[in-house]
Amino acid sequence: MLSKSQIGFIKSLHQKKYRKESGIFIIEGIKSIVEFIQSNYQIHSIYYLPQYRSLLPTLPANINLFEVNNAELDKISTLQAPQGILALVRIPEASVFSPEKLKDTFTLVLDGVQDPGNLGTIIRTADWFGFKQILCSLNTVEAYNPKTVQATMGSLSRIQIWYEDLPLALKTSPVPLFGAVLNGHSVYKTNWGNEGLVILGNEGQGISTEVLKLITQPVTIPRIGGAESLNVAVSAAILCADISRNLQK
Repeated sequence: MLSKSQIGFIKSLHQKKYRKESGIFIIEGIKSIVEFIQSNYQIHSIYYLPQYRSLLPTLPANINLFEVNNAELDKISTLQAPQGILALVRIPEASVFSPEKLKDTFTLVLDGVQDPGNLGTIIRTADWFGFKQILCSLNTVEAYNPKTVQATMGSLSRIQIWYEDLPLALKTSPVPLFGAVLNGHSVYKTNWGNEGLVILGNEGQGISTEVLKLITQPVTIPRIGGAESLNVAVSAAILCADISRNLQK
């Protein structure tokens, strides 16, 4: 049985404040947990229903294992329908951002993205298309939010994410700044080259004024039908797909 203090600690990690204080976040589901076990992330502990123990790979000796029952899992899970297994993972020390890390690759840049599901889907999409890093504004939703982590389906374990003052970080960019806007050049006719930043804005307000001023190549996903706008995660997928297609020519 889990103690009240164990349950209380895990439940506290549902909130950003306590994730930041403890340096620990929650992941749920066997697929995602296995992805993190096989990554450079450090697993703190795993809580599982008996039938899930055999699904885990060989584990390092320093991982704490706790068999739980359904009632206990319901208390600690962030999900309405828990997936049978939950892990606590240490938040890695932040990699120092520098403009040099933007060279010779494409980086997604998120300016004020607020929905954790959108961020998680963007991380998963970036992983699918081979993007290795995402640069976020300071007001973009936290990557270790449980809903974000869940939506990444393990892809968070392979993507480098930075949170920076975007206007300051972008001013010294050594690569082109492509910005997704409503009145730019068609993405399908864009010469992407071999490197660049691909900037996507807030779900309702778009790219902030300060960042807009820094864009060197505004791009647009042409609208054919009557929809007013595209979901930011869908936009990210279309942009990633077109860049990937061009890189493979």
